[in-house]
Amino acid sequence: MAPYEALNGRKCRSPIFWDEVGERKILDSTTVSWVEEAVEKVKIIRQRMQTAQSRQKNYADHRRKDLKFEEGDMVFLKVTPLRGTIAAKKGKKLKPRYIGPYRIQSRVGTVAYQLELPNKMSRIHNVLHVSLLNKYHPDPAHILHTEDVELDETLTNGEQPVQILDRKVKELRNKQISLVKILWRNHDVEEAT
Repeated sequence: MAPYEALNGRKCRSPIFWDEVGERKILDSTTVSWVEEAVEKVKIIRQRMQTAQSRQKNYADHRRKDLKFEEGDMVFLKVTPLRGTIAAKKGKKLKPRYIGPYRIQSRVGTVAYQLELPNKMSRIHNVLHVSLLNKYHPDPAHILHTEDVELDETLTNGEQPVQILDRKVKELRNKQISLVKILWRNHDVEEAT
């Protein structure tokens, strides 16, 4: 039984089913007119609730897109930073939202897919919901040429300055700060800092 019924010993009279509960005792014509008026108001309320629900459903369905992937498709995997950690709070804007791309092995159910994840991600379960995936559109700009980038044994590349492009001195109230614009190795002039 509902908690309301357990506490009060009678069924709840909600706007949806208020006239369908228990026996009705009609005493006179004023009571009959009151009941009929209330039934009409409940019908209007139900109709307006149905209209609002259908409008909200239409709005939600208009913005919703059903994602379907095939075996062998490449997808990005959505990542969320760990909450509550200091690292997650520091540079949250600059953290990648998606990682990958990874290949889909098979479809599991209607909204789940099994991915081919690398060995370093063995702690993550490889069957994921479709909401965590994003379609990868092949683009040659995404491919990194490893012969251009020199990596050390820890798989990192150290940025090294190549040329000083610009200098200026910033004047504050009681001191001067010299600013230098540097061109870095393996970067274009637009990426100079």
